[in-house]
Amino acid sequence: FFFFFVGAFWFHIMGNLLKVLTCTDLEQEPNFFLDFENAQPTDAEREVWGQVDAVLKDSEGILDELQAYKGAGQEIREAIQNPSDEALQGLAWAAVVPLVWKLKKFYEFSQRLEAALHSLLGALTSETYSDPTQHLEREQALAKQFAEILDFTLRFDELKMTNPAIQNDFSYYRRTLSRMRINNVPAELENEVNNELANRISLFYADATPMLKTLSDATTKFVSENKNLPIENTTDCLSTMASVCKVMLETPEYRGRFINESTVSFCLRVMVGVIILYDYVHPVGAFAKSSKIDMKGCIKVLKDQPPNSVEGLLNALRYTTKHLNDESTNKTIKSMLQ
Repeated sequence: FFFFFVGAFWFHIMGNLLKVLTCTDLEQEPNFFLDFENAQPTDAEREVWGQVDAVLKDSEGILDELQAYKGAGQEIREAIQNPSDEALQGLAWAAVVPLVWKLKKFYEFSQRLEAALHSLLGALTSETYSDPTQHLEREQALAKQFAEILDFTLRFDELKMTNPAIQNDFSYYRRTLSRMRINNVPAELENEVNNELANRISLFYADATPMLKTLSDATTKFVSENKNLPIENTTDCLSTMASVCKVMLETPEYRGRFINESTVSFCLRVMVGVIILYDYVHPVGAFAKSSKIDMKGCIKVLKDQPPNSVEGLLNALRYTTKHLNDESTNKTIKSMLQ
């Protein structure tokens, strides 16, 4: 009996020590309802909320324009196949120019979104409250805006990924512009999309998930610019948001409080978006043993939904995360995503 008692005591001590060393405490999941539908800003939130709201007001319009983006593939093909036909060259150029305006507008929106995220992170990681759960619970209007940015990002990138015309149009525009320069032909867009801006726009669209890259770069930049702020303030804010979404989705009492059907898919997108962001920003990522995100639980929540509704989100975890294929990633997690 004595040896059994000592063994159990030793096991308990070592278990606690291991828990401290791996610094994850998934048992203490945040348990509150984050009102993604109706959260209103308090006086303390109002200034940052107003700045971010001015950006988010334009997000649906951007998505509508991207969804309607058809490209100038036909005109470009005909111009390339008939290089000496000036009329066809003119038609292709006339088709591409307004599209480049659109692509420039989307890129400029990503810059505004980056600034909005910077303001939100500043508020949600400040020392006003002692931990991220308090921040998200008491600053619900800001947490809702953060969620809306993540939701927009996933929706934008999904549309962009399925539209190869975007890169084709922009590279045709650049090739044509450089030919016009050589021939000293003036271009009406030249003042708007100078070479430096065109390079930045090209890099933006070259990424498979440009908005997500914008967010992860912005978050990393926020961490490096705020050296007095522990990186955990930022990564814990992200992991807590993922946990809040997971808990709300798997708790019938919370889920039953959603008024709109679409809030479930919103919540799922936010959970996935914040996992991917965490995976880029956290030094060891979302899939490591020491990750503060319950990845198995999050994947299970996704797999419990109707299959057709979440395949895109499962693919986002499979193909746009940074650390999933690391040697150290738990085999169960890998097989859950296969």
